[in-house]
Amino acid sequence: MKTSMKSLMGIALGASAMAGPSAAQSPAPPKPILYLTGSEYYSANGKNWVRHMYDVFNKSLYPAEMFAQAPALPPCGLNTKSSRTWVDFFDSTGKRLYGFCALGSPADLGKIWFATEEGTIPPSYVYIEINDRQTNTKYRSNLADTTM
Repeated sequence: MKTSMKSLMGIALGASAMAGPSAAQSPAPPKPILYLTGSEYYSANGKNWVRHMYDVFNKSLYPAEMFAQAPALPPCGLNTKSSRTWVDFFDSTGKRLYGFCALGSPADLGKIWFATEEGTIPPSYVYIEINDRQTNTKYRSNLADTTM
């Protein structure tokens, strides 16, 4: 009997769906699926900027407790009530571009962004890392375009 890879994946997905997570253990969050939603122009500190706006397609699969305030963990600058999970943008070479340390819910992953000065060519691709500081676990996304 010949079984295709597609059939095997369907069987595996069906089996995991039937088994489901145990009551004591919820499934680990998935790899984030990052995509560009648009850009907007704005001015700040006497300069013109382009905000590159992104969403995480599977944000609803991240538990709300990952975004709770975490005063017992190190602060984010002067913010002593930053969230348990921080999110950072990187270019494809690993250079950090921008970060968020006070997202309040998984829904906020739909409103993340980084900016470039107007007239500057943005990196071709970016990715994010969702860093759960309580469990010391990082979830790295796919590479996402910076132009529509």
